Amino acid sequence: MSSGDRSQAVDVQESKTYEVRTYGCQMNVHDSERLSGLLEDAGYVRAPEGADGDADVVVFNTCAVRENADNKLYGNLGRLAPMKTKRPGMQIAVGGCLAQKDRDTIVKRAPWVDVVFGTHNIGKLPVLLERARVQEEAQIEIAESLEAFPSTLPTRRESAYAAWVSISVGCNNTCTFCIVPALRGKEKDRRTGDILAEIEALVGEGVSEITLLGQNVNAYGSDIGDREAFSKLLRACGKIEGLERVRFTSPHPRDFTDDVIAAMAETPNVMPQLHMPMQSGSDTVLKAMRRSYRQERFLGIIEKVRDAIPHAAITTDIIVGFPGETEEDFEQTLHAVREARFSAAFTFQYSKRPGTPAATMEGQIPKEIVQARYERLVALQEEISWDENKKQVGRVLELMVAEGAGRKDGATHRLSGRAPDNRLVHFTKPDAEVRPGDVVTVEITYAAPHHLLAEGAVLDVRRTRAGDAWEKRNAAEAAKPAGVMLGLPRIGAPEPLPVAAGSGCGCD
Repeated sequence: MSSGDRSQAVDVQESKTYEVRTYGCQMNVHDSERLSGLLEDAGYVRAPEGADGDADVVVFNTCAVRENADNKLYGNLGRLAPMKTKRPGMQIAVGGCLAQKDRDTIVKRAPWVDVVFGTHNIGKLPVLLERARVQEEAQIEIAESLEAFPSTLPTRRESAYAAWVSISVGCNNTCTFCIVPALRGKEKDRRTGDILAEIEALVGEGVSEITLLGQNVNAYGSDIGDREAFSKLLRACGKIEGLERVRFTSPHPRDFTDDVIAAMAETPNVMPQLHMPMQSGSDTVLKAMRRSYRQERFLGIIEKVRDAIPHAAITTDIIVGFPGETEEDFEQTLHAVREARFSAAFTFQYSKRPGTPAATMEGQIPKEIVQARYERLVALQEEISWDENKKQVGRVLELMVAEGAGRKDGATHRLSGRAPDNRLVHFTKPDAEVRPGDVVTVEITYAAPHHLLAEGAVLDVRRTRAGDAWEKRNAAEAAKPAGVMLGLPRIGAPEPLPVAAGSGCGCD
């Protein structure tokens, strides 16, 4: 934001509160961190957790990849209308992919909305809110191309010890089920030096784990003319002192080259984890999806990764019931799942995504057939996930202690952490103080399909700078005036990908 724009947005009373509601993929989660940072930079404070619309500004960061995404948005906007009537000065803003797609429609259907902004100009939110307040009319501003790389904006990170770092925005693929390229534009890569500078700054603040983020993360370099830029970036991350864990999401099989596999295997702080969307195991369906690989190529990548990194946990996305999918096609997906032996998968029932070629394709599959296939796939993946987790029993692992990852931790007197391969592990609470971001060493004693247990005594506790950062941040939050406490940050390191559901766009 320019100094001129900033001056228009700074006259906000300290008591003004905000709430950001996020839908969709990891990119949206990170964009919401920026929206929060922008609002706090303009003088707003975050509403208490569970405010449920009871805030001076409510921001919807939307997703457009679901068939009923607009119905969900307008339902939520409708519930806020009477609240806005009773609360003078309350403002509602809608951004994200659905705002980029529908723009004028939103204000027509929900005239009580004050601001509509797109995926390319999130930095304008405070200015647009102020302009709407002064002019007393809705402000709609949708940029058609990226104005500035979003990571230059203020960011209110949701974790003290783990952080997203965007390396690119947009996508050059033309998958027939995906509308993201039309809404976020062609891929635009960030300068490597800027990425590394941001990571080094985060590490200086206590962050010990970063996740490199892009719509098609391993295509990084196509915009700057270097086909090996992504593997070089991974190796450069390995040289940053204090950076203990590096992850990335989501890569595309087309761009998953041998130099990337070598960089993963040879860079100690790049974690033995890979999430790579398969979408279908059928060559016929993959062609209809305009995916530029076939089953043999995909399984060949998996084999190479496992040869180079034997303990790698590999996860994926799969769409069931794509238009034209036959029983034979679906059997090919089941075959690929058996061969790949994913540790977990996001499994989606195909739903029409407005504006995509697939939405108008012939051969739309009846709901009951899609449901039956989906249940068969989930049952198979559950079995494989459990079998793969059982192989972890007896292993001694270092866990980064996580915050809020185990819903039953309080009742079971356990804590939770992430293994290097990002598996969730619940472990016995040690006598020594352990903070999120600290590292513990445990032995795995039990496996369930979606988590592991370490029921014995913790073998070692290592206090870290990341734990110090969490403790310092938590103390600062506790010292804030009553009514504006943020509660415990919950985003942090990305959650593992569950079998039966997912919140990502599934379009990589």
